[in-house]
Order: sequence, then C-alpha cells, then structure tokens
Amino acid sequence: MSPDVRLAERANAFAQHHDGWEDAARAYAHLSEPLFIAGLALLAIIGLLMHRPRVLSASVLAVVASGGAVAVAAVLARVVNRPRPFVAHPQIHAFLAHAPDPGFPSDHATAAFAIAAVLLLRLGRWALPALFAAAALAISRVLVGVHYPDDVLAGALLGTAAAVLVCLVAARVPCPLTGPPAWPTRASRARW
Repeated sequence: MSPDVRLAERANAFAQHHDGWEDAARAYAHLSEPLFIAGLALLAIIGLLMHRPRVLSASVLAVVASGGAVAVAAVLARVVNRPRPFVAHPQIHAFLAHAPDPGFPSDHATAAFAIAAVLLLRLGRWALPALFAAAALAISRVLVGVHYPDDVLAGALLGTAAAVLVCLVAARVPCPLTGPPAWPTRASRARW
C-alpha cells in the first residue's frame, strides 16, 4: 500500500472517529468555493470603490490564474484518470456527496492555491489568510475522503505555478485593469 493511500485512510479514519472534525471538514469543503468567490468579489469591489488598482488587479489576476489552472487540471484528470479514494478503497468513506470522476489533481486545491498565490504575490502578507484558507481546504478534502493527499498537493503546486506565471506576464504587459507592469514594492503593498 502506498504512503498516499495510507495517509488518506488514516485521515478518513480520524474523521470517522471524531465527529466534530468531520463536521467542520465537511462544512468547509462544502462552503469553501463560495467563500473564495465571495472573497474575490469583495476584493474587486474594494478595489473599485476605494480606487485601489492593485487590489482590483489582484482579484482579476486571481480569477485568470485559477481559471487557467483548473482548465489544465481538467486535462490532467482525464489523462491520469486516477479514481477518488472513496471509489478505489471501500474502507474510505466519502462524507461529502461527490461524483466518482477522476480526482487527480484536485480542482478545488488548484483554484484555491492559484487564488492565494496571486494574492500573496500582489498584496503581500495581507493575503496570508487566503493561504491558510487554501491549506484548510486541501486538508478538508482529504479528511472527507474525496481526495488523496497527492491530489491536493498536485493541485496546490499547479495552482501556485499558474499564479506565478500569470503574475509574471502581468508584470511585463501593461494593462489598465491589472495596473502598472511591475512587481509590488514593500511601500506599495503597505498602501493597499
């Protein structure tokens, strides 16, 4: 048995024996997608209303990075075709209703880490809560039995790579929506 399967089994068994953790993981796994979307919408509104182009550009670039990363993840999922833990291992219980489609890499982890990484690159330490939220999402998806640890790790790496790529392109290409083509300085991050 691979370490990935062993970790998935242990995480799921922990959730099975600790209802409080299972309830919290299930609730967060279910609510995380609308929370990330609402957070990006709120950032865009703040950027528009408070005339903070760096905040607005961070929200736009996060959407671009997460969309691109999820598209790549969808192709990878079809190529790799790895069944989800609750499909391949009857001892792993899915605490969240989910289709038995391929789970590698995790779309949710891919999008969450793409968003968090863009926000970190564009806004600095103010975006650390997004990184913690992305990590909590990845852990919750393993606890509820819909992903292996490698699924969410691959999603985190893919999302982060997409974020870096999008931010590099934005830093080189002038665009009125994404702000001036430059990496943020310490002083500019403090102003937001």
